[in-house]
Amino acid sequence: MKQEPGILKQEHGILGTLRPSYLGTGLLVLLAVMIMIVKPFSANLNDTAQLMVGGVLITLSIWVFKPFNLSLPVGGLFLACFALVIGLKPATVFSGFTQAAIWTLVPALFFGYTLQKTGLGKRLALAIIKLFKPSYGSLVLAMALIGLILSVLTPSITVRVAIVVPIAVQCCELCNIKKGSKGNSLIILTAFAMSLIPGNGWLTGSLFGPIISGMINSVPENHNLVTFNSWFNVLFVPMILTTILSIVGSLLVLKPKEKLPADAIDEIKKQPKEKMTRHEIITGLILLIVFIMFITSRIHHIPDAAVCLAAVFLFFLFGVLEPKDFNLGVSWDLVVLIAMSLSLSAIFTETGISAGLATIVIPALAPIATNPWLFMFTIMIFVFLWRFFDVAAMVPTMAILVPILPAIQKAYHISPLVWLAVFVMAANSFFMAYQNMWAIMTKSIADAGDREWKDSHLGIYGTIYFVSCMISLLVAIPLWINAGLFG
Repeated sequence: MKQEPGILKQEHGILGTLRPSYLGTGLLVLLAVMIMIVKPFSANLNDTAQLMVGGVLITLSIWVFKPFNLSLPVGGLFLACFALVIGLKPATVFSGFTQAAIWTLVPALFFGYTLQKTGLGKRLALAIIKLFKPSYGSLVLAMALIGLILSVLTPSITVRVAIVVPIAVQCCELCNIKKGSKGNSLIILTAFAMSLIPGNGWLTGSLFGPIISGMINSVPENHNLVTFNSWFNVLFVPMILTTILSIVGSLLVLKPKEKLPADAIDEIKKQPKEKMTRHEIITGLILLIVFIMFITSRIHHIPDAAVCLAAVFLFFLFGVLEPKDFNLGVSWDLVVLIAMSLSLSAIFTETGISAGLATIVIPALAPIATNPWLFMFTIMIFVFLWRFFDVAAMVPTMAILVPILPAIQKAYHISPLVWLAVFVMAANSFFMAYQNMWAIMTKSIADAGDREWKDSHLGIYGTIYFVSCMISLLVAIPLWINAGLFG
């Protein structure tokens, strides 16, 4: 059984397999040194702020280009060291570690690990596959249902990919689908996409929920702005619509003309049903209760972090998790990375960088900010293009933009909640494999099973996803306007 932290480390290692761009690193470091020495922004930023800008640029060079195979959390450690050296208070530098978001993230990682350890995730996936007759359409629908159900049980996309993609590979083998064909790519890419997309419709459906909510809520003006309900109200409709459109689009473009043989997945259906273990039952009940607690938070008012921590306590109490699992169940390097990213808001606010950035960004948005339609489509296209350069799941970009969202709201009456869709949709993009850590993870699993897809097929599916996002905005924008998120 593949353990969660190993997979999460693979996520970072996956990005690390890209050849580091020493040129890009050198340029960013050179620019950082010049800013720290010349201090060209004295009109808007004090000396400490300009030094911090240089430190952030060096951190970004590590996060984006990973020179000398430095990992993402190492960039976070550099950021912390640099901020302390130039005189920032430890309470500011390490503020991300004290946020509720990080203590929602840690239990979320345990949830995924528990699904894998008990085998409950695989049991659910296979059970859904067995409900359908063998056809491309039914297999695609099955993958969608698996992704949706697993998204309710765990926010870990890594775990969902690790569960669903090997089953998709097995289906391709049993159905004798030609290797490298459109049909092969359709099944494998659907397993990946359905592990990735639908869960973003609610706060705990992917790790982007705790990360983005933590970043936004850490800004004083946005205290408790992003909750389970506010996230659901903004993103559920567009993400479910994006999911449906991606499924329909993929079937129209990638579905082969030939049909699967009638007995194609009989071998799966003939697999003996093993009795559910006590640990699987306990895991399923606890995770179901957790989700119910999330959607009823308006009634009981118990913080999401408290619910998540209580669930992990119960896993240990009932013996589902053992003491050794405490270190195995969580990728602590990921926790360091996210916590330091969350700290950027406090760092930017204390040094005055947020105010300085606002003087640049706000005027630049003026031509598009007065029209919600023009604003959303322009920003969305821009960030999708930007994702070709920000390969660190857009975490650096979000960390820089989030602190100035209140200033944008004050200038143009655009709620920070609107940016949830911008960040999530773009962070999930996958025109090319290197843009998305889970796409590379999926490709690795598929390659191991000799079921690799053609790069052109990934590009096609990535384009379908992009178009689906754009179409979903046509429905979402009127809803957001009606909810008062614009004006």
